[in-house]
Amino acid sequence: MGEEVLLAISTFPDAETAQRIAEQLVTEKLAACANITMPLQSIYRWKENVEKATETMVLFKTTESRFASFEAALRSRHPYDVPEVIALRVVAGSSAYLEWVAQSCQA
Repeated sequence: MGEEVLLAISTFPDAETAQRIAEQLVTEKLAACANITMPLQSIYRWKENVEKATETMVLFKTTESRFASFEAALRSRHPYDVPEVIALRVVAGSSAYLEWVAQSCQA
């Protein structure tokens, strides 16, 4: 595998926002695909308070070379002050799938 593939994770306030932003990032080839989960319950600390919220999580597949642009585009569109943007390296997987991700993210 030539290009390093990443699994990027972000949460959104609702499914509509998640779908809109995910579609934009895939259309712009900043992510090969996005999997939108059903609503989930989040518990987190914000400004010294423990908060609870229903959110929608998106799992994006992108590449290391596109990650900076992916993150900038996601942050510029995201409604949260501090959006979750976490990326994990994919250390193993179907070579055909990983190659598809790499090709789908080429600028």
